[in-house]
Amino acid sequence: MSAESQTADNTPIAEVADTAELIKYQTGAIVSRTLIKKPTGTVTLFAFDAGQELSEHTAPFDALAYVLDGETEITIAGKPLRLAAGQMVVMPASKPHAVKAVEAFKMMLIMIKEKTI
Repeated sequence: MSAESQTADNTPIAEVADTAELIKYQTGAIVSRTLIKKPTGTVTLFAFDAGQELSEHTAPFDALAYVLDGETEITIAGKPLRLAAGQMVVMPASKPHAVKAVEAFKMMLIMIKEKTI
């Protein structure tokens, strides 16, 4: 298989995939899998076991979090938001945010990087 027909982690492209099945839960852990990694952005899948969390942090780029399975609480600039499968939120660049698994959940994180000249 050529490099043009695979993603960053060797996931075949131009083929139908069940997104939530591309990543598995691990007891007591957060699992990540980068599907696309380019200078202009990344697409990463995450699987959080229930109760797992990412503490408050910032990112220099806008990011879209799309929940694939389960339920999470994402706090952006102090505002807690509950999201369930099929829902999404845009996390603006430089705004503090945190993620907590209300129950085991999976999400796709799409980060868009601004091209600099």
